[in-house]
Amino acid sequence: MPQVLKDLEGRGEDRTIQRARESCSALRNRMLVLTVSMCALLFACSNAVTIWSTESSSPDGQWRAIARTDQYSGPGNAALLTTVYLKAIKCRKDEIEVLLLMQNAKSIELKMNWLTPSHLEVTYRQPAVIDFQAIKSGGIDISVRDVTSETPQVQR
Repeated sequence: MPQVLKDLEGRGEDRTIQRARESCSALRNRMLVLTVSMCALLFACSNAVTIWSTESSSPDGQWRAIARTDQYSGPGNAALLTTVYLKAIKCRKDEIEVLLLMQNAKSIELKMNWLTPSHLEVTYRQPAVIDFQAIKSGGIDISVRDVTSETPQVQR
């Protein structure tokens, strides 16, 4: 009888060891899949690529308006965004975001026109949606106009 108990105990230990090995193997496989998935997700998300940009200086040379269209790609974050910034020429401060347009087309024919040294007019055509608009920044008035419905003037 003692031999039978020894055999049963030995088999019980073998099963426990086998279960532990299977559990470690399954955990290792899950960690591997998780690691590969995270790497794929991180590498699939890319930074924005600027596909268009322009600049316009104020008549007095104190300010510069900068516009650029950035294309974002990746799972869940694909977008085309056009941003307009103001930057003081004499200061070393960063650019100030004054307009953000979300768009469906690569070009919205955005134009920046300084009406006076303290008034910037931005015009654009559809399809675009204003996501953010400042009406004044740093003493500069900013007006935005959708010119989609306006017919272009023919020069003669």
